[in-house]
Amino acid sequence: MSYEGSCHCGAVAFEVEGDIPPEAMSCNCSHCRRKGFLLTFVPASRFQLTAGGEALQTYTFNTHRLRHRFCRTCGVQPFAEGASPDGSETRAVNLRCVPSADLDALTVNKVNGADF
Repeated sequence: MSYEGSCHCGAVAFEVEGDIPPEAMSCNCSHCRRKGFLLTFVPASRFQLTAGGEALQTYTFNTHRLRHRFCRTCGVQPFAEGASPDGSETRAVNLRCVPSADLDALTVNKVNGADF
């Protein structure tokens, strides 16, 4: 099983190996709060960028450990790249960019990123 997502204009698209998770993270840091992300983290090996590598821009802030990737055409950020605490490469997938995700059915776990 896998699921797909994209930015708003469709220039950037991706596929994740696995099922859409039943839970998502909502962070209250200055960046996530403003964008309204609902995130899930997956190993980089399960994530594949299927279109739009050339359309991606990168934004970092604070510790610069997470590379927020966004479409330079529509501005939507479908995912971010970084490393897990154990050092393994990970992707933070914005479930709001996954059309088949039932956002109302997700259990949303709040994270106090404002204090990181």
